[in-house]
Amino acid sequence: MKDYNIISAYHQEMESDKWFREIPYLRFHPSWKVKITPPFAGAVIRFRVLKGNAEASVYLDCYDQLGCYGSPYWEIYPVDGDVWRCPMNDTKELMEKINQSLSEQYEL
Repeated sequence: MKDYNIISAYHQEMESDKWFREIPYLRFHPSWKVKITPPFAGAVIRFRVLKGNAEASVYLDCYDQLGCYGSPYWEIYPVDGDVWRCPMNDTKELMEKINQSLSEQYEL
């Protein structure tokens, strides 16, 4: 049986109720397959986007646990062969960069 005290402490530490209200809705392109995955290493949200054989990894870091951005941010890999970051609420640019990542891989 799982230790629900640990699970409760995790949700309290990661402020799940706060982020539930603050994380914006995302509008994914209809041709993308999106796989929600468990977060790790301090990410609040993590998912992968697949189009054909191209795949982009995306996570939301709200506490600068994985990088140094200064505010909650999305990170996508790969974009131009590296990582790319944007503010949590800039969902338009997030979707554009996911599309760029998938397009770059498709061209390879």
